[in-house]
Amino acid sequence: MKKNLKSALAVAVMLSATFSIHAAKAGKVISRNSSKTSVSKKAESRSLEITVSLAHNQTAPDNPYTFGAKAFKDKLEQVSGGGATATLYNGNMSEDEGELFKKLQSGEANIVVISPGYLTSLGVAEVDIFSLNYLFNNFAHWGKVLDGPFGSELAGIVNQKTNGKIQILGYWSAGVRNYYGKKPIHSPKDLKGMTIRIGSSPVQQQFWKGCGAIPASVGWGVLYDALNTGKVDSAENDYTNMSLKNHHKAKNGKYICETEHDFTTRLMLVNGDFFNKLTPTQKKWIKQAASYATQVERQKTFEQASGSKAKTIAEGAVVVENSDIDTAAFKAIALPIQDEFAQKNGMERFLKMARQ
Repeated sequence: MKKNLKSALAVAVMLSATFSIHAAKAGKVISRNSSKTSVSKKAESRSLEITVSLAHNQTAPDNPYTFGAKAFKDKLEQVSGGGATATLYNGNMSEDEGELFKKLQSGEANIVVISPGYLTSLGVAEVDIFSLNYLFNNFAHWGKVLDGPFGSELAGIVNQKTNGKIQILGYWSAGVRNYYGKKPIHSPKDLKGMTIRIGSSPVQQQFWKGCGAIPASVGWGVLYDALNTGKVDSAENDYTNMSLKNHHKAKNGKYICETEHDFTTRLMLVNGDFFNKLTPTQKKWIKQAASYATQVERQKTFEQASGSKAKTIAEGAVVVENSDIDTAAFKAIALPIQDEFAQKNGMERFLKMARQ
């Protein structure tokens, strides 16, 4: 009996040891499979790694564009788990938007922030709707229109007309633009015979000529010198951008008159050839980062507006408030130009959306 019991116990011990050995081996196998899975995930992550170049034309570190660009980089790295990053060119690729647009088309820059009007050179005349003065009433109106069907449908037009080579990632703000020059103005008649630095858009040219002014073409990087030497009598821009370049300190930049003629839109554009080659995951990363950057840039623009105004006044600028501007007289010139543009370019529905 005792011998049988000892024999049974010996068998049990032997079976237990055998089971432990097999379990240990199984455990090692499981561990190896887990390691392979980890390696596989790391390999997959490496295969999705990308570096995106983003450029704009503003050199000042406190410019809203710079904050927006940094937000893009940070968000891209976050959502990708470090698999993607961005190289930022804060005005050091070029201060000329036309040059940046060329670099976007060539692929030297993957993403740029520029004025909409440059797309007209590719046959997208519709984007010049953003050059129409007095299209928007305030920042809230501007944001509501662009974040609705107006903005999404216009992005579709750009994609279609450029055959996907240029795509809109976001609508950035460049503040609300005002006149500034060598003398104060209150109505269009005060502009008669004055040179004013503006963009190349035909509808902008038409508006300022309608006010009696003489449009002048001057590069952003040399505008301070042009104002200071008297090459141009005046210019127009928002408080933040003009003050960061010290235009209010130039001889012909002292008087800032709040015409508030343009709640300005800038386009965050991506090179379609670059974007279309990305995986769905990589595209998702970039869209998420672009959306976040757009909100950061806008908020920074809105926050800085009042502070920039105070800064210019403290540094000697003379401000004519919007309440002292004959806005109705300026709008009387602007509205027919809006109607004419919409009819010519099949944008009546877009104009209606903006005016609602």
